[in-house]
Amino acid sequence: MATPPGSDLHAELVLDARATLGEGPVWDPERRVLWWVDILAGAVHAFDPTSGSDRMFGAGEAVGAVALRASGGLLVSAAGRIAAMDPATGRLETLVGFGPDTTLRRMNDGKCDPTGAFWAGRMALDAAPGLGSLLRLDPDGTLTTVLEGLTIPNGMAWSRDRRRMYFVDSPRRQITQHAFDPVTRAIDEGVPLVGFPDDAGLPDGLTIDEEDCLWVAMWGGWCVQCISPDGRLIERVELPVSEVSSCTFGGDDLRDLYITTAREDLSPAEVALEPVAGGLFRARPGARGVPAHRFAG
Repeated sequence: MATPPGSDLHAELVLDARATLGEGPVWDPERRVLWWVDILAGAVHAFDPTSGSDRMFGAGEAVGAVALRASGGLLVSAAGRIAAMDPATGRLETLVGFGPDTTLRRMNDGKCDPTGAFWAGRMALDAAPGLGSLLRLDPDGTLTTVLEGLTIPNGMAWSRDRRRMYFVDSPRRQITQHAFDPVTRAIDEGVPLVGFPDDAGLPDGLTIDEEDCLWVAMWGGWCVQCISPDGRLIERVELPVSEVSSCTFGGDDLRDLYITTAREDLSPAEVALEPVAGGLFRARPGARGVPAHRFAG
C-alpha cells in the first residue's frame, strides 16, 4: 500500500471518557447526539457536541453496538441478547436472546444495512480464533448466522448503490468486499479490497463517506486511514492514542469524523504515556458522511 502525501491532519479530544473499550459510534440527527458504547463497561453513551455533555446508561452486561431504529428508538446488541432501548430512560426490552454459551461470548461491532436489517459480530471473550460469527437480525425478527469461523468480527459498511458490503475480521488484516443482494440480503464469499502490513495495526471499526471511501480505525496504529473504493490509501487522521477502535461521520453537515478509542490492553506505564486513551475524538477531514441506516423492525 502506498503512503499518502504528507498529511498533518490530527483529531482533537472532545470527551476525556477514559473508556475501557469505546466502540460503535452512530450519529442521531433528530437528537443531535452521538451514541457510542463502552463494551466492557456495559455502557451506552449519548454525547452532545453542543454542550459537551455525555449521558451514560448502564446495560448490566457487555454491550457491542447501538443502532438507530426507524420507529425512533434504539437497538442494542448485548452479551446475551439484542434489545430495543428507550433513549430517554435506557430501559432495555429483549427482542432476541442467545443460547447458554452467553457467558463465554460477547457481541462486538454492529450496523444496519440499507434494507433495515441489523448485522452484528459475536466473538469469544478471550478472542479465541475461529469462534466468532457474523449475525443478521431481519426486520421480521429472524436471526441468521451469515458467517462462521471468524475471530474478531468488526467494521462493516455498504456502498451507495447497495451492491457491495465491506467487512473486517481484524486478525486477517484486511477489508473484505462482498457482493450484496439488496433483495435477499445475501452476500458472497468476498475478496480482499485492501490488506494492511503488520506495523500498521489491526483494522477495526469503519464507516463510509458519500464518495464510497472507507474510513477505518487502526487498532494499535494511532490513526484512522481513508481507503478509496479501489483500495488505495488516500488520507490518514493521526491520534495521540494507540487503541483506535471505530469512527463515524456526524454533526449537522455530516462532516465531523467522530473516533472512539480504548485503553483495554494498556499497562499503567502505557496509560501514563497515553493519558487520553479511551477518549472520544473528532476531526474535520473534508469528506462528508452518509446518514446511518436504521433498523426497520
